[in-house]
Amino acid sequence: MRDLDLTSLRLFVAVCDSGSMSRAAEQSNLVASAVSKRLAQLEETVGAPLLVRKRHGVAPTAPGETLLEHARSMLQSASRIAQDMANHAAGIQGRVHVLATASVMAESLADQIAAFLQQPAHRNIQIDLEERISPAVVRGIREGVAAIGICWDAAETGLLHTRTYAYDHLCLAVPVAHPLAARSSVRFVETLDHEHVVMPINSAVELMLQREAGRLGRRMVYRVVVTNFDAALRVVRAGLAIALVPREVVGTTDRQQGIRILPLDEPWTRRRFVLCHRGEEVLAPAARLLLDSLTHPEPAP
Repeated sequence: MRDLDLTSLRLFVAVCDSGSMSRAAEQSNLVASAVSKRLAQLEETVGAPLLVRKRHGVAPTAPGETLLEHARSMLQSASRIAQDMANHAAGIQGRVHVLATASVMAESLADQIAAFLQQPAHRNIQIDLEERISPAVVRGIREGVAAIGICWDAAETGLLHTRTYAYDHLCLAVPVAHPLAARSSVRFVETLDHEHVVMPINSAVELMLQREAGRLGRRMVYRVVVTNFDAALRVVRAGLAIALVPREVVGTTDRQQGIRILPLDEPWTRRRFVLCHRGEEVLAPAARLLLDSLTHPEPAP
């Protein structure tokens, strides 16, 4: 197969997004015949039909859907290359894109990155942080969307390289007037009699809790779904539900006001978070520096 050119891929994505060759041509300041010719050449290059005509436009075929996913990734990489080269021209020596879960973002990551950037040797490094759920973190690193990901090690990292980043401990947050508030600790099965506020249902921790509830022959009852732990704690403080949250997130006094924090008496409450990447040999120097800075020193055996 001949090399794919970015212009044709960009036009293909535009056609798929708009559902129309004419609209894609207008957005690209081209005539529709030029777009059609480009896409015909692209189909010849990949050896498969990419678009099918519908009543009100066009849609990608099955091979087209596959190419569309790869095309988006390639165009994102090309955009980052252009940005990184512009940064070098402006004197910035490195730009690192990091994907991290909500737990990681809510704990100490921001402080660690701030400390890293405050070092004189790192003054020309730029770091972009993006929050995703654990499976999306892993997928983003595999697809080259970012250099470093940080997620719970329960996620399927596959062939990605990993290092220990940190540990945290799940606990139960309940309103001070809740029936469980007088307890010194609680078992997970006891929480299933009450309504929960949870993070996105497809996040790694919620999937794990659903499996654990299923193992007990029960199911979790969701009162509210939120996107971050601050919101979860506000719901608990309002007396609407209980929440399983990292102890490290609710460690400060101001966050505990109106809330009782109970240890969760389960073996799976201690979680290990990992830094994942595609290999040090493909990391830029700035990314390797950040990776080393965030790596948790493991005790000697």
